[in-house]
Amino acid sequence: MSFYYQDALLTIATLNLDKLANFYTNLLTQKPISFIPNVYAEFQLTGIRVGIFQPKKTYESEFQHSATSKMSMCLEVNNLEDAIAHLTDLGYPPPGEIAIASHGREIYAYDPDGNRLILHQSHKG
Repeated sequence: MSFYYQDALLTIATLNLDKLANFYTNLLTQKPISFIPNVYAEFQLTGIRVGIFQPKKTYESEFQHSATSKMSMCLEVNNLEDAIAHLTDLGYPPPGEIAIASHGREIYAYDPDGNRLILHQSHKG
């Protein structure tokens, strides 16, 4: 048995929607396609939408003391050094070094809430 889906949406919970929405606005250099203050912001990326939501008060405790997120948002970039410089300009420099993987070069970075971002540059053929 299988099911059909029409679209994909990654959502990120935050207790500080304005700060995180502002970070992703600057990181992605685009405004949200949908924005409801203190509730929700949504960005359209190539192939997926990313939504950021502020949980209702009754659910805040579920997100308030979460362990480090196991979620990673991977962004394939054309120039890894430029992407690192952009994050650094935003005040969130990657804490580690560029790693060489079988699929290219990558570096981990983190958004203001500590969600992992993986900036990845493929091998040039």
